[in-house]
Formats: sequence, C-alpha cells, structure tokens
Amino acid sequence: MKSICVFCGSSKGKEKSYSIKAESFGKLLAKRNIKLVYGGSNIGLMKVLANSVLSSGGEAIGIMPHNIVEYGVAHPSLTELHIVKTMAERKEMMIKLSDAFVALPGGLGTFDELFEILSYNQLELINKPCGILNINGYYDHLLKFLDSAVEEEFVRIEHRNNLIVESDENKLLQRLKTFKPVQAHKWVDKLKELSD
Repeated sequence: MKSICVFCGSSKGKEKSYSIKAESFGKLLAKRNIKLVYGGSNIGLMKVLANSVLSSGGEAIGIMPHNIVEYGVAHPSLTELHIVKTMAERKEMMIKLSDAFVALPGGLGTFDELFEILSYNQLELINKPCGILNINGYYDHLLKFLDSAVEEEFVRIEHRNNLIVESDENKLLQRLKTFKPVQAHKWVDKLKELSD
C-alpha cells in the first residue's frame, strides 16, 4: 500500500482529540512511507493532517477544484497540488492516485466522498479498501444507521462489513492492508433470484 486518500473536515471540530488523532495518523503515514492524498486544504483537520505528514518527512498530495483554490485555502507547502476543474474530477483523481481510503471526522463533503467510495466498491467500479478512523466515537451514529439499513434490507451485510472501522490508527492500517472485498456479482445474482 503506497498511498491512502483521507477524507476529513475543513473544520477542526469541537473536540481536541480530533486534531490529536489526525496528527498521529499523519505521523504514522509518513513513518510507513505511505503517501497522503487529500483535498489540498490548509484549514481544519485537513491542515493538521497534511502538516503532520510533511513535518514527519512524508509526502502529501492535494487535489482541489480551481474555484476552491480561489478562496485562498490551498496548502502552500504540499509535495504536489493538482488543480482541477470540478469536484467530480477531484474525486476521479483521488481514486486514481490512491490504494485505499480513510474517513476521519468531517462534514457533508466527507460523508459524500466516503459513501461514493463504498458505492464504487459495491459495484466493482473499483476494488480498494475503505475505512473509518472513528475518533472519539464520532461515527457511532452513522454506523448505527448503516446497521439499521441492513436490518431493513436496503444494505447487504457483506457491504456493511466491507467498511473497516477502528479507533486505533495502527489497527486500521493493518486491516486495510489485509482486506478482502465481497465480489459484486454474487449479491447481484441473489437480488435477481429474489426478484423472479
């Protein structure tokens, strides 16, 4: 695993623990020689994470649409900064450059990116592990909702289980490296059987 795309907030959030863990995760990526791919921002948890990677001797690659660059929030010291036209292009490049994906605490953009990766994996458009670093239980309510969606038979348990969740960054990295995804054709065939 050479690169991990991290989705996280442009805010630092309410709790100091979010920044502490983001910094720890950045140091771990640098120590393991894993490139950070992220949104390219110089604010919030995104800044904390990127600065931690860079100050620890690692590589940080940012990808940002030009209209967001115009807000003056692009990180000035990244290993690489790719400026693209649209959010769709940003996501496409993130997927192309990354071997795995991790969500730290964040807002709507983070949720959007996380669920897009989960959907792409489900449909086998990509085949890359996706995890959550569940700092301070931030994602507990979201995970309960996903469990409810499984109970209501809108999400298959296999796809729910494809989302790797850990509160410890070392355990999360290990599980990302050893991850074996569910194959899409198996559940599609099952759905066809149930529809007949």
